[in-house]
Amino acid sequence: MAFFDFSNMRTSTRFGDFSIAPGEVKLTPGQIRTDLLSGLTVALALVPEAVAFAFVAGVHPLVGLYAAFMVGLITAIFGGRPGMISGATGALAVVMVALVAQHGVEYLFATVVLMGLLQVFAGVMQWGKFIRLVPHPVMLGFVNGLAIVIFLAQLTQFKVPGSAEASGHGMAGGEWLSGLPLYLMLGLVGLTMVIIWLSPRVTRFIPAPLAGIGIVAAIVIGFGLDVPRVGDLASIEGGLPQFHIPAVPFNFETLQIILPYAVILAAIGLIESLLTLNLVGDLTKQRGGASQECIAQGVANTATGFFGGMGGCAMIGQSMINVKSGGRTRIAGISAALFLLAFILVGSSVIELIPLAALVGVMFMVVIGTFAWNSLKILRKVPLTDAFVIVLVTVVTVMEDLAVAVVVGVIVSALAYAWNNARRIHATTRDSVTEAGAKVYEIHGPLFFGSATGFIEMFTVETDPREVIVDFADSRVVDQSALQAIEAVAGKYADAGKRVQLRHLTHDCHKLLTKAGHLIVDSDDDPDYEVATDYGVRTGILGDH
Repeated sequence: MAFFDFSNMRTSTRFGDFSIAPGEVKLTPGQIRTDLLSGLTVALALVPEAVAFAFVAGVHPLVGLYAAFMVGLITAIFGGRPGMISGATGALAVVMVALVAQHGVEYLFATVVLMGLLQVFAGVMQWGKFIRLVPHPVMLGFVNGLAIVIFLAQLTQFKVPGSAEASGHGMAGGEWLSGLPLYLMLGLVGLTMVIIWLSPRVTRFIPAPLAGIGIVAAIVIGFGLDVPRVGDLASIEGGLPQFHIPAVPFNFETLQIILPYAVILAAIGLIESLLTLNLVGDLTKQRGGASQECIAQGVANTATGFFGGMGGCAMIGQSMINVKSGGRTRIAGISAALFLLAFILVGSSVIELIPLAALVGVMFMVVIGTFAWNSLKILRKVPLTDAFVIVLVTVVTVMEDLAVAVVVGVIVSALAYAWNNARRIHATTRDSVTEAGAKVYEIHGPLFFGSATGFIEMFTVETDPREVIVDFADSRVVDQSALQAIEAVAGKYADAGKRVQLRHLTHDCHKLLTKAGHLIVDSDDDPDYEVATDYGVRTGILGDH
């Protein structure tokens, strides 16, 4: 089993050995076999997750299982990147619980439909490309926080099976295991992890996680060990999902109820999916597909809402299981969804016998492989702001949710970047060699909203000579605040009865400056970048980049 070091986004083999083939994967018989076995492994891991998240949302377990099947199938076929696994997730379930409690499950289905439509719209508008604005420290905090969340989620399996329906939280309704049952559970979890670690050294014919689940399940069933099993969560037996139009009034009042939830769910789903898309892409050396993934997630959720599912998004834990097991093509995700449907229709009696300890062991190995351990070493080497962002995003992911953590991390990173650039603005002065008596201000650093005030304060209007030249050759005018700052400086010199010239500004600056535009001196080496202003984009002077 490989260890994924997300701190530098490369695959290491510290825990053992399976290789990740970069780039395009050929569909050979061997790869098809690997993808099918990987899909089976993922399907086994999806069952307890889907059931648990259904309980969190306050809906029937089949609502979660249907969501895992439909979202997983549609995104596997049409998604932006092979290898990703989608299904019902905890990040969405915690938002849904309030809606279900107040208005019922039918409103949830309507919300999921609207959520999907919003995601399709985001994909058509190509908003998925904005995921590239997420800085690397935020990505590190994301994977670290998610690893911790996955770990904490497994701890509920160390509780005595209670009345899942009564508690509304599955296994969380019981008390903690103690004594022999606890030691037996820990022993089986540890055995599963050891098997996963050792299996690649013996054979690569069967994915290591599947080998761990199979061997431990055989031991438990063969010896009749009394340990928590999948069936203790809930029965997963059911039929095919049926088409069903949400039974809600089609009026403005309903829209007022579901729209806020739909917007939040759509945003969370896309953020988690696109971040997972990037992580899987870094591991498999594949690129692109952000907008395609948005559309696929939207279509999947819209369809799921009409078939009695709770909606979903990409699942990093199951995606890592798939990648670790060698799943590289769409066959892996498709087979995972179809295996899950088979469990619901005909295999529930067998699947319910699988010990939870085996699945917990698999997820613990996912935690070990997902956490960016190297980030602990680099905290003292990277800039203090980056170290703070890594820790902040990790903590917020654990305490709140992924979407909030990513937004907070991006905002903090953006503010830190703006502050650092604002401090870069400075000027050097010299006497002009071409115009006698003229003072030249050579501006260095970007001029934008953060540095505009510092730019204005650099000029000594009262003591400057009558001729002043402001040279922007080593600067860049970025936004409307910068243009206003230039206008303000020109106005001060004009009020003082002094003549100022502006050099090495772009032609669009000339057009956008109202008072100081006539002060620009054109030359052959003027830059040709464009200033990002609402006015420029609106009037067509600037391109929409």
